Amino acid sequence: MRINAKVISIGDELLIGQIINSNSSFIAEKLYSAGIPVKRIVTIGDTEKELLDELTDSLKNFNVTVITGGLGPTHDDITKPVLMKFFKDKPVLNKKVLNKVKSLFKSRNQVMPEVNTGQAMIPSKSEVIWNDNGTAPGIWINNNNKIFIALPGVPYEMKPMITEIVLPKLSNLFKNKNEYTFLSKTILTTGISESDLYEKLGDINEIIGKHKLAFLPSAELVKLRIDVTAKSKKEALLSYKKIEKKILDKAGNFVFGYEDDKLEKVLGELLKKKKKTLAVAESCTGGLISAKIVDIPGSSDYFLGGVCAYANDAKKKLLDVKNNSLKKFGAVSEQVAIEMAEGVRKKFKSDYAISTTGIAGPTGGSKVKPVGLVYIGFSDKNKSYALKFNLGDTRMKVITRATISALNLLRKEVLKNNS
Repeated sequence: MRINAKVISIGDELLIGQIINSNSSFIAEKLYSAGIPVKRIVTIGDTEKELLDELTDSLKNFNVTVITGGLGPTHDDITKPVLMKFFKDKPVLNKKVLNKVKSLFKSRNQVMPEVNTGQAMIPSKSEVIWNDNGTAPGIWINNNNKIFIALPGVPYEMKPMITEIVLPKLSNLFKNKNEYTFLSKTILTTGISESDLYEKLGDINEIIGKHKLAFLPSAELVKLRIDVTAKSKKEALLSYKKIEKKILDKAGNFVFGYEDDKLEKVLGELLKKKKKTLAVAESCTGGLISAKIVDIPGSSDYFLGGVCAYANDAKKKLLDVKNNSLKKFGAVSEQVAIEMAEGVRKKFKSDYAISTTGIAGPTGGSKVKPVGLVYIGFSDKNKSYALKFNLGDTRMKVITRATISALNLLRKEVLKNNS
């Protein structure tokens, strides 16, 4: 049989836009990766009738239903009462849950309010899904192999419950029952737009055949999600490998990683492998490049330091940028970007250096040098140069794209250097 799923998010706060519903996308992604595609996502208010209607639909049309929200201790938390009404069940006190909730309050030096006792009242026909990060346990109901899962709406509570408990239970339950094997992999590209990448890949049908390929662009990268359906895991993996090879052959070094890889981590691993060091000079990016680099554990092995030189005087004093260059070409120029990269490399005695100087906006642009204009410099012992970029029209977009473009420029240079 073909296993499918539905996600129900509960909460008036979601419908009025007070809270962004990130839970549904997380759950859908995780279920899909486990071979259980989500076919419907709905958001409803805190009303009994709406939830009863959705449960009726789920029982008829879906193998798995995941509900988030409505498990708190207050009057508008309706999930448990409605589930019990729908399945003609009754609540029972789960002493283990009660003791756990009490212990959680005690660890915070608080006395548990009486209202929280209700969170230990569990439908008698259900199993408890333990919540290590909050007071609301999850609920697992198996109704003739139709699975209903209720989880708290707080993301940092819900996410580990999905990954550590729910997914393993579902995988075990539906093992060998799914008619098809689903395989979903993501290839990460940067330094190329969605439309340019599409053209570079050419005939998509020739690449993927009967399978699926989705382009998922953002300010930093373009993800290529490959969805393979096959009769077995072996067949699915073989099909994926063929598709992956075709994409790599055409996209080349625009591909920097897979799944949840970060560009700064991939770059760091390259620098470590080649035993090279890096220094950074930043103007328009304001230290974001350095921040991304040091966010990776072990970056001290290759990152020597950075200089954030925003003002012209700082560029001259800290990076030895020539006064004549600033006067003749301006701070946002190819020449100044080169001198910034050379200056920081010499200061730190690093193998590589990169620099950024640009106009992030919203003011400061002109016809000759518009908002979004950025020069990114590179320097090593053999050469120095700078590239010109036009990176958008909003401040954060320009800063983010300049940061990624600089890291990617360096990645490509490190890949060239096989010494």
